[in-house]
Amino acid sequence: MEKAATLFNRDLSWLKFNERILMEAERETVPLLEKIKFLSIFSSNLDEFYRVRMPVLLALEKLSNRDDNDIHIETDLLNKANTLISEQQQRYGKALKEHIIPQLKENNINLVYGKTIPKEIKKQVTRYFLSQVLAFIQPVYLTAQTNFFPSNNALYFLITLKQEEKEQTVILNIPSNELPRFYKVEVDNEIFVVFLDDVIRFHLGLIFKNAEVTGCFSFKITRDAEIDLKDEYSGSLSEQLEAQLLKRDSGLATRFLHQPGIPKPVLALLKKLFNLKKANLVEGGQYHNLKDFIGFPVSQPDLSNKSWPKICNTDVVSGSLTDAIVKNDIIIHTPYQSYDSVLRFFNEAAIDPDVQEIYLTIYRVASDSKIINALISAAKNGKKVFVLVELKARFDEANNIKWAKKMKEKGVEIVYSVTALKVHAKVALVKRKTGNRMLYTGLLATGNFNESTAAFYTDHILMTANKAILREIELLFIFLAKRVKPSSNDLIKFEHILVAQFNLQQTFLNLIDREIEHAKSGKAASITIKLNNLEEKVLINKLYEASAAGVKITMLVRSICRLIPGVTGLSENIKIIRIVDRYLEHGRIFIFNNLGEQAIYLGSADWMNRNIYRRIEVCFPIYDKKIKAELIEIINIQLQDNLQAVIIDEHMNNVPVEKDGTLIASQHEIYKLLKNQS
Repeated sequence: MEKAATLFNRDLSWLKFNERILMEAERETVPLLEKIKFLSIFSSNLDEFYRVRMPVLLALEKLSNRDDNDIHIETDLLNKANTLISEQQQRYGKALKEHIIPQLKENNINLVYGKTIPKEIKKQVTRYFLSQVLAFIQPVYLTAQTNFFPSNNALYFLITLKQEEKEQTVILNIPSNELPRFYKVEVDNEIFVVFLDDVIRFHLGLIFKNAEVTGCFSFKITRDAEIDLKDEYSGSLSEQLEAQLLKRDSGLATRFLHQPGIPKPVLALLKKLFNLKKANLVEGGQYHNLKDFIGFPVSQPDLSNKSWPKICNTDVVSGSLTDAIVKNDIIIHTPYQSYDSVLRFFNEAAIDPDVQEIYLTIYRVASDSKIINALISAAKNGKKVFVLVELKARFDEANNIKWAKKMKEKGVEIVYSVTALKVHAKVALVKRKTGNRMLYTGLLATGNFNESTAAFYTDHILMTANKAILREIELLFIFLAKRVKPSSNDLIKFEHILVAQFNLQQTFLNLIDREIEHAKSGKAASITIKLNNLEEKVLINKLYEASAAGVKITMLVRSICRLIPGVTGLSENIKIIRIVDRYLEHGRIFIFNNLGEQAIYLGSADWMNRNIYRRIEVCFPIYDKKIKAELIEIINIQLQDNLQAVIIDEHMNNVPVEKDGTLIASQHEIYKLLKNQS
C-alpha cells in the first residue's frame, strides 16, 4: 500500500478541524454570545498551531530542500497550510464584521471595532485610560542598537512619530495580560464594548505630547513552544523543566502578525532587531489575540446557550460510595453528570480509617485542585499516598510542578515520569484493609482528574472494585515507580487493561482481525470507534484492511484524522463523523461487534504515534452489562446527530449531515437521556 497516497496530512487535517470550529461562529442557529466564544476558540487554536506545529512545518520544509537527506514532505505543504489559514481568517473577519457585530447592535450592544470612540462614552474611556491604563504603558524608542525582546503572543503597537522634523519609531505595549482586553460602558439602555487597544490608540496624544503621531500599527510575535528535553540533561527533570519554561517565551519566532501599512524601512528594522528571518510575516487585521473574546464582558441569558444543570448520578446519592462501587460498577459521564462523586471518591478515601494506600496519576489538574488537597489530607492522616506526576504536559508544566512540590512537602510520595516517556494514563487506586482482607477500589477515566475541565469536556469515569482490573492497575503503578522505559524484557502481562508500550496496539489489532474473520465468514462484523485524533499508520492500515474485508466501520473523530474515508477499494466501508457543540468531545470509546457480544473499551489513548509509541496510556474493558448498554445508547445518539455533526469526506471537507426526519443535536439528547435516568 502506498502510504503517501492513503493518508491525509496531519497538519492540514487539524486546520480543517479548526475550520469546523469556525463554522459554529457562522451558524445562524448558534446563540450570539456563543458564536463569540467559538471565535475565541478558533483564535486560541490557531495561536497554538503557530507555536507548536508551524515550527515543525518550517523545519520539514528546510530539511526537504536539502540534497544530503531523503526527507520528503507533501508538495507545497507549507503553502497549502498558509493558504488554508488565510482563507479561514477571511471567513473569520466576514463572520465578525458582517454578522456578529450587526447582531450585537440589534441587541443594543455596540462593539467599537475599527472606528473612533463614540462621543457618548469618550469621557468615561478617557477617565479609564488616565486612572487605570496609563500605569502600564511602557514606550520603547527604537534604534539600531535597541535591545528589546517582544514577549510571545503579547500585543504591541508600532508607533511612528515626527518631532521637530525628526522621525522616530516606538514600540508601545498593549497591557492585555495585566488588564481586561475589553472595557464596558453602559449608557441608558446601550452597552458599549471598547478594545483596550483603542482605549490606548485614541489617547496617543496624551502619551506623546510633544510629537505628531504619523502611524499606529498593531502587531504580535508568536514563538516556538516546543520544549527540547534530552535524557542526557543533568539535574532533576523538574529543574530542567523550570529552566526550559523560563526560555519558552524566548523561543524562535514563527509568525509576525501585523496590521497592514507598516513602512518598508521600519519593517526591515523590525526583522533585524527581532530576528524574524525565519518567521512567517503575515498581514492581519487591526486587532490580534481575538482569543480574548472568551472574556467578552456581556452576559445575557437570552443570547447564550440554555443552562443545563449538572445531573446527579443516582447510584452515588447517599450512603457509602465504597459500598456502592463494591456492589456494582458505576460510570460518570461528564459534564452532563456532576463531578462531585469523583471528588467524593478521594475525599472519603482521605478520611476513611480503613484506607491504607492511595495511588494516582496526574497529567493536568485544576489550578485550585480539590483532588490534590484531598491527597494532602490523606497523607497527613497517616496514609501512604503515591502520585505519579507528568511534568511534560504541555503548557501545564508550571502548575504540575507547583502541586508536586506542595504534595511532597506534606508527605506525599512523588514520582516523576522518565524523561523520554510521558504518562498520559488517567487511573487511581485505593487500598482498604478490612479485617484480614484487602479491598481495592479504583477510578479509570478517559480524561484528566481535573474538576475545571470536567465542566466542559465530555469524558467517562469508571468507578470499579473489579479485582482483576485493579490488580493490573497496581502492577502498572509498581512499574511506574521504577522510572524506566518499557522493554522486551518486562515480564508484566496485562490481560484485562490495555497499556501502551505493552499490549495496547497489539490487542486493538487482534480485535480488528477478529471482525475481519467474521466478515470473511459472512457474519455481521462492525467496529465503532470514538477518538480525539487518528494518526498512527499501523492501526489505520488495519482499518483499511477491515474495510476491504467488508467490516462496517464508523468513527467519531473530533480533531486530527489522517484516515481517508469513502475511497473505493480502500475505505468504502468507513464513515467518519466530526461533532462540535457546546462541550468539547473528549472521551475515547472502542466498540467491536464480536457477533453481538460487544467488546467495549474506554481509555486515555488516541491513535496517534505519540500515544501508541511514546507514552504510557491505559484503556480498560467494560464488563458491566448495564454500563455497556448505556455507552452503546450514547454512541448511537451521536451517530444520529444531524445538527452538530459533519461527515469528513475523501477530500478532508466538513460536509453537513443531510437533515431528513427528526433534527437531533446529540449532546442535547444525551443530556435528556441521563436526566431522565436520574
